Amino acid sequence: MISPVVLLTDNDLGDRQLEHQLLFDNLPRVDVVIADCRTEADVLAAVEACNPHAIVTQWAPISDAVFELAPRCAVVSRIGIGIDMIDVAAAERRRIAVRNVPHYCTEEVATHAVALALALWRNISQFDADVRRGVWKASSAAAGIGRLSQATVALVGAGRIGSLVARAFAPWGSRIIVHDPAPAEDAYPRVSLGEVAKHADIISVHAPLNQHTHHMIDAEFFDRCERSPILINTSRGGLVDLEAVVDAIHAGALRGAGLDVFETEPLDPTHQILSNSKVLVTPHAAWCSRDALPELRTQAIMNVVNALKEEAE
Repeated sequence: MISPVVLLTDNDLGDRQLEHQLLFDNLPRVDVVIADCRTEADVLAAVEACNPHAIVTQWAPISDAVFELAPRCAVVSRIGIGIDMIDVAAAERRRIAVRNVPHYCTEEVATHAVALALALWRNISQFDADVRRGVWKASSAAAGIGRLSQATVALVGAGRIGSLVARAFAPWGSRIIVHDPAPAEDAYPRVSLGEVAKHADIISVHAPLNQHTHHMIDAEFFDRCERSPILINTSRGGLVDLEAVVDAIHAGALRGAGLDVFETEPLDPTHQILSNSKVLVTPHAAWCSRDALPELRTQAIMNVVNALKEEAE
């Protein structure tokens, strides 16, 4: 019996000893290849060298060219939720399974989105900065802080994470509206993206990134905003045009932004968004907790284990 080859292309979450051990514990025979891939060329070189039966990737791109060099590949597992770095259509054509870890951080991402929104809504970062500068005058910010019971919270995407965000705001009496092409599984009204721009005081983005959603929040969207909303993005950086966010805040079309994800990561430390006091930035950390990290890594490997076991039957 041929030992299956599992290629671990990249991982910035640890030393990969956990992944290595899980494969050996759950498969009778396995060859594990650990690579340090960043580009498609890196992945192509690694795949050509080992011809894997399975690929586990975090950020390294898995393209049709990669599949072409891996005729034995039966499954690709993503260490994470999004699969925009995998050519899913090519995988389907080649009957290669694509797996992800969709539920490991639902609570974490929802609470992170709510935390960013509340911090901006209540002007927390500015109050903190004022106190540190010796300024003690809360009333100066009163005109810009409203009651959540009078606010409209718009969700761009209302899956598991978006639904939890809605449930967090509902007890305060906030009006919840949703932009999502999927069939509704809740009582919140479905609206167009234009209506989100018109009515929202807080916008929280929870959509997948694909060719249809890239830069769905852009300059044109901000031009239609009527209530100077707060924008929160804990989903995918490519959903939001970052330069348009900068311009919208300067123009007053946005009250502020809480951003955890960026089109290019790490974010350039010289980017002008970082000099704006109305923006809160975190390093793609919404998923993070002591519970989520081992669950993410374990489930990504078990996707491969289960697929290879099915292949062997």
